[in-house]
Amino acid sequence: MFKIKQAASAGAVAVAIAASAAAPAFAGDVAAGEQVFNANCAACHAGGQNVIMPDKTLEKEALESYLAGGRNEKAVMTQVTNGKNAMPAFGGRLAEDEIQNVASYVIATSESGWDE
Repeated sequence: MFKIKQAASAGAVAVAIAASAAAPAFAGDVAAGEQVFNANCAACHAGGQNVIMPDKTLEKEALESYLAGGRNEKAVMTQVTNGKNAMPAFGGRLAEDEIQNVASYVIATSESGWDE
């Protein structure tokens, strides 16, 4: 009987770990990030697009290909903070939590798909 309880507990732990790994955890507030995005980023990146460099969109595949560091929140935060090429740096304009929130929004929305 004891071994059955141990096995059941181990199974429950394994399921909990698998479930938490399946859904990405975002460090920032995605809803707040959407507001920051709409106020600061949408002029060039509306619908996840890029009006300056059309190949370098915010779509999942493009972020995986073009974003230095890969498609993750840290890489988005670095690009938003420091800028790159035609993209200006927002590190002096946005607070760190706003940059974290917009990074969470970009990654979450690239995963679920942008509305055109």
